[in-house]
Amino acid sequence: MRLLARFFTTALLTEAAISTLVASRTADVGELKATIREWQVPTKGAKPYATTASPDGSIWFSEELANKIGRLNPKTGEVKEYPLSDGKNVAPHGLVADQDGNIWFAASSGGFIGRLEPNGGKVIVFKMPDPKATDPESLAFDSKGILWFTVQNANMVGKLDAASGAITLKQVPSQNARPTGILVLKRGTPMFAEPGAGKIGFIAPDKLDVHEFTLPPGTRSRRIAIAPDENTLYFTDYTGGNLGKLDISIGALVMFPTPGGSDSSPYGLTITPDGTVWYCETGIQPKNIIRFNPGSSTFSRAPIPFATGVVHSMASAPDGRIYFVNGEVDKVGAVDVTK
Repeated sequence: MRLLARFFTTALLTEAAISTLVASRTADVGELKATIREWQVPTKGAKPYATTASPDGSIWFSEELANKIGRLNPKTGEVKEYPLSDGKNVAPHGLVADQDGNIWFAASSGGFIGRLEPNGGKVIVFKMPDPKATDPESLAFDSKGILWFTVQNANMVGKLDAASGAITLKQVPSQNARPTGILVLKRGTPMFAEPGAGKIGFIAPDKLDVHEFTLPPGTRSRRIAIAPDENTLYFTDYTGGNLGKLDISIGALVMFPTPGGSDSSPYGLTITPDGTVWYCETGIQPKNIIRFNPGSSTFSRAPIPFATGVVHSMASAPDGRIYFVNGEVDKVGAVDVTK
């Protein structure tokens, strides 16, 4: 905790020094014994982008081109869609559920964050206070109910007080960082990926100061996941074909080459309560679900029979499954691991 704590208590430094170890270029990979389930999104051409699990076990997903939010009941297979407006498509992007079951989403072409109330389908809009902040992208709650988010093309991060509706924005230090994939540590610190700058950013929540870890040259983080011990952060390196493991307490980084090679373009990423890391290789065919065991530093994989294009988002759910969406074929998928 020493390194991270130092940045939370001082504004004198803006970047963290990282010592990097690159693992062997030949990744040990085994067979992932799993069943890949699939559900069709009702609206053709909806292009589902992101997914999240609600406390009640339902799976929610954004429909970027259909201007809808979808809900899957995994027990029955029923899919219900919620229209967001009667006018312009606001391109819903990232989304997250609160403890009451409301779904918050980033309207990436609408310049607002929305709250969908499933009972009745009412949508409450929270407009960005700065006209330059046109494209909120990813979002996550902290333990106090504050919603943290990224604004990708405007190069900003922000917070929304869900109780008052007040929004505060902050510019990211690195130009064209394209912040995305935000998550919040239990201690209240938001962390996010900066694929445009090759960095990992984090926010000192009290002052809204933004600091950055500089990654190795050529690395482009797309998604992040936080281990249960909260000292380890994983990220997918989309351009280099690596899984990154960053010890945020001491600044030590290990880059694991992903089994599919340097052109495999790993993207969607999540982590289960037992610390197992899951992600998807999207640059090769077939697309692969990858499971990484942190204890043994070994990989196993299974092909996704129906996936094409990029799998942008994955979520760990209460039922033990890993869920994802594939926009090119308008499907929700789930990984059932064979015991």
